[in-house]
Amino acid sequence: MQIEPGKLLREIHNPEDLKNLSKDQLVQICDELRQFIIDHVSVYGGHFGAGLGVVEMTVALHYVLNTPDDQLVWDVGHQAYGHKILTGRRDEFHTNRLYKGLSGFPKRKESPYDAFGVGHSSTSISAALGMAMASKYKGEDKRQHVAVIGDGAMTGGMAFEAMNHAGVSDTNLLIILNDNCMSIDPNVGALKDYLTDITTSHTYNKVRDEVWTLLGKISKFGFSAQDVVSKVEGAIKSTLLKQSNLFESLNLRYFGPVDGHDVNHLVEILNDLKDIPGPKILHCITVKGKGFAPAEKDQTKWHAPGKFDKITGEISKKIPTSPQAPKYQDVFGHTLVELAGQNEKIVGVTPAMPSGSSMNIMMKAFPERSFDVGIAEQHAVTFSAGLATQGLTPFCNIYSTFMQRAYDQVIHDVCLQNLPVVFCLDRAGFAGADGPTHHGAYDLAFFRCVPNLVVSAPMNEEELRNLMLSASEHEGPYSIRYPRGQGVMPDWKQPLQKIPTGQGRIVREGKDIALLSIGHVGNYAVEAAAKLQAKGIDMAHYDMRFVKPLDEALLHEVFSKFDKVITVEDGCLMGGFGSAVLEWMVDHDYQAKVKRLGIPDEVIEHGEQIELHRECGFDPDGIIAAAKEMLGTTVSENLKY
Repeated sequence: MQIEPGKLLREIHNPEDLKNLSKDQLVQICDELRQFIIDHVSVYGGHFGAGLGVVEMTVALHYVLNTPDDQLVWDVGHQAYGHKILTGRRDEFHTNRLYKGLSGFPKRKESPYDAFGVGHSSTSISAALGMAMASKYKGEDKRQHVAVIGDGAMTGGMAFEAMNHAGVSDTNLLIILNDNCMSIDPNVGALKDYLTDITTSHTYNKVRDEVWTLLGKISKFGFSAQDVVSKVEGAIKSTLLKQSNLFESLNLRYFGPVDGHDVNHLVEILNDLKDIPGPKILHCITVKGKGFAPAEKDQTKWHAPGKFDKITGEISKKIPTSPQAPKYQDVFGHTLVELAGQNEKIVGVTPAMPSGSSMNIMMKAFPERSFDVGIAEQHAVTFSAGLATQGLTPFCNIYSTFMQRAYDQVIHDVCLQNLPVVFCLDRAGFAGADGPTHHGAYDLAFFRCVPNLVVSAPMNEEELRNLMLSASEHEGPYSIRYPRGQGVMPDWKQPLQKIPTGQGRIVREGKDIALLSIGHVGNYAVEAAAKLQAKGIDMAHYDMRFVKPLDEALLHEVFSKFDKVITVEDGCLMGGFGSAVLEWMVDHDYQAKVKRLGIPDEVIEHGEQIELHRECGFDPDGIIAAAKEMLGTTVSENLKY
């Protein structure tokens, strides 16, 4: 289904076309762009609220800047749909987040207008500052460098590190703070309170408007505007707000707060700021989901709602005809509450993902024992370590892809001190449509080399519950990884049973070939083994459950009985589960032909999980093909499922 753009938008093929519009037409182009995003996401799905909130900002930036020569960096990137549509990708936008289609995030190889690839938060200021430094070094004094960052992403320590550096850089850098009090869930912490104080100071806002009017008049006459800004505006902030301005204290000239939905005012401000050298920050107040009432009302729900009816606001849901398995994240959330009810030492920690990780279930049941620390993964891990030193058992829930940001803290603050922190890694393996910035491909490899850390993965919901119980009673660090999406057990709430550390299980006996699996993809092995059995191939299946420590008793059994072994994992092959099995085999003087299935040493793009599993060859058909190849059997036509 091709979505038709509005009258003005259909003539916009790049930002140069946008510049042909009069200021009177900018409001209309914003309305058409917002409607185009609503039409597309309602039909095809994707991120929603963030993009609607920056429509006017997007139009104003491309209207004023000379992109792509001027560098525009979008933090996180799910707010950049309007940017993509205005920069030559309008007619392809229906492929957004689909397999082999446009990425849901800015991506350098996709367009010259995507100055920096993003997906994780809080990177924009560092990247834009690096670009600005490079331009300064090359003598490109007129080039603009803009980082658009949300107030949620501002809680990430990296943003503060970058601002601290920017303040002494004397570079042509503009930071736009998109302040809507939201990341995915409502923002938390002192920074949120500070920004609220600024935006609600009526006296300051009144005088600030007068300063902007004065600035607009004086800027026509050259650099005298800079003196007004530095001497008058700064004094007003510190006096009327009755405190030192956070950004000014970092030597960043602060402008705002301004209405982020007044496109013509934004154009005037951005034109003025282009003539003011040095690092500066523009504070824009926006509404996430702007222009679509349900999204404005329930911003968390409409962050990425999937397909919906744009008239009624009803989100499309498949109505199952039989009992369905729950999502792994929900099993985690309910089980954590169950364990916390039995053990008062258990607490929950999340870096700004309470709903995404289902930590919100714990937060509702035990608010005094649940902590949302903001988008700050490093802090989340070391904070958990601090809790553990005082006798508590923190369950620190972080998406696998975001755990990459806290690797040093896992080693230095948790594992070297052998503290009982439980890391629950959600979205492990392929994340699906979010693509390579969000794939949890590496945690098995980078965790299994760390001393004292148990590394585990459940094959189903029952095992997840039992591993959580086991982890809560373990005396050192423990990690449990599980994928995005549904499990396989509609009747999932079975009585809790402790799993001894490092103990796997035999799923299926066999005599022709052995398959060792870790995690949810073991269910593919079950399907593959049944199909192979129907064709006369008897495959044994072992659910290892632990990458570290490995179940040595099971491995001795496997390599004593089989000379052909397949390993399957939803993680990187280099250094992962299969590598661990090979290392063990060599160390114990066994010889066998081993085929490892998993994620190869390359960047795998976005798509549905099963599409990516198939591409990498570890879906059920891939397992069948690998087994038959190892056994030297030709795949017959009736085996091509």
